[in-house]
Amino acid sequence: MDGVIRLSRLADYGIVIMTHMARAPERQQTAPEIAAQTHLPPPMASKILKGLVRGGLLVSYRGAKGGYGLARSAREISVADVIVALEGPIALTACIEQGPGECDLEALCPARANWRRINDAIREALEGITVMEMAQAVPAAFGVPMGVLGGREHATEGPPLMARRADATRAE
Repeated sequence: MDGVIRLSRLADYGIVIMTHMARAPERQQTAPEIAAQTHLPPPMASKILKGLVRGGLLVSYRGAKGGYGLARSAREISVADVIVALEGPIALTACIEQGPGECDLEALCPARANWRRINDAIREALEGITVMEMAQAVPAAFGVPMGVLGGREHATEGPPLMARRADATRAE
């Protein structure tokens, strides 16, 4: 699909890794473990993990019991934070990314102000979605365990949570 606006593979996989980490925020996990659980090639997972550490989203622990852990709560990390950590500022066009003076048409461009509005709207939307919210929609294929996720129930089998809650309410 030529001409489609899309996230880079690096940012997309970074979000996959961060949602995986959000599902077990108290655990330190090794790079091979993260790669296996997210079905990413180990070299790609390692590259992304290093970028997420540089971006301040993950902490790296050395030693026999080392690994990676969230630098702060998954409720405090937005999708935009992940993208910026791995790709740099969110910008749809070069004039937005590079700033004034980078485009030969800048003084005559009737679209520049609207590109800024569009870029701001997309960035705000990405800032409004947390890694925890993304983690709560992880498919069963990624091994979501039965139990509690961030204080909220979830399950990989059976009727959706809302249906189970409605059935429980009717039973009372």
